Amino acid sequence: MPRVTILGSGFGALTAVSTLRDADRDLDITVVSRRPEFVFYPSLIWVPSGLRSGEDLRVDLRPFFRRMQVTHRAAEATGLSDDGRSLATSDGDIANDGLIIASGGRFIKKLPGIEHACIPCEGIAAAQGIRDRLKALDGGTVAMGFSGNPKEPAAVRGGPVFELLLGLDRQLRKEGRRERFRILFFTPAAEPGKRLGPKAVAKLLSAMQKVGIETHLGHKLKGFTADKVMTEGGDLPADLIVFMPGVTGNQWFDNTSLPRSEGGLVRADEHCRVPGFERVYVVGDSGSFPGPEWMPKQAHMADLQAKAAAKNLVADLRQQAANATFDVELLCIVDANDRGMMVWRTDKRNWVLPSSAVFHWLKRGFEWGYLRQYR
Repeated sequence: MPRVTILGSGFGALTAVSTLRDADRDLDITVVSRRPEFVFYPSLIWVPSGLRSGEDLRVDLRPFFRRMQVTHRAAEATGLSDDGRSLATSDGDIANDGLIIASGGRFIKKLPGIEHACIPCEGIAAAQGIRDRLKALDGGTVAMGFSGNPKEPAAVRGGPVFELLLGLDRQLRKEGRRERFRILFFTPAAEPGKRLGPKAVAKLLSAMQKVGIETHLGHKLKGFTADKVMTEGGDLPADLIVFMPGVTGNQWFDNTSLPRSEGGLVRADEHCRVPGFERVYVVGDSGSFPGPEWMPKQAHMADLQAKAAAKNLVADLRQQAANATFDVELLCIVDANDRGMMVWRTDKRNWVLPSSAVFHWLKRGFEWGYLRQYR
């Protein structure tokens, strides 16, 4: 019985589990992650306003793993040896006949004083921290921004910051407190959100301008203090700083001979295969993939890559041609708590649909459907 190890329990990892099990009921699948749980990160943007609680977004995966006949090992990866056939973990070595790395990325925290910034996608506790800080403020300046990995242009997550900005404006207006707050958006990018497409950039900046969100664009970040964002274009006062750093590879990659991109991610080919390693695949934020410069780092992309990787791994184990690839597609709803703008981008199309309550409810419906399969 072939043994497959999947590292992680996020979007890509769980899609890989389902795809593998659909293809072969006899595989011996082991999932390695700190806890047997899944957090629906796209909805963390709704925690500050109270639209969602942390527990709404946390799923106990043990029932899903039982249905899928999967063994869970509560551990963290620490290394890789024997040409990928042995994964070293905090709970001992795990042998495999095939490995899928879906352990996500790691935020770059090199800016001085970054401990003063709330990083929303660090998880439920971080989103709740933003919620509690906002409740405690009677007024003042909320500064939100993001940056990327200068050596890996694709390793950036700006979408949640746009959603938090627009959502905060809606939240404060609903609470009758908007006039007491200054909302400020900062980023070293001159054209923030460029991956969404040129039309989306213009629409997002226009939406912010209409509701009085100020912008500070194109200035390199120097660091943070408890009440200030420091940039080469001047310092910005702030009573609350929300910041999304760029993404790089996991720390444990340094203990392996896995091929790395300049930005620190694991290199992959168009089949999600790690070059030079037999039956080792990578998906999602852990990997650096060939494709257009606008290829997103988002859950949808991780799912598409995981399906391709799982299909190819099954083909490898059966000694068949492993030639499945993934479509490059950016699909998102930039939500503002009660309305949203839909963006869809492929090699041939780039649609930006105007903000509407329909898209907000579509996003909520997608969340319900996605989580239902794991509950």
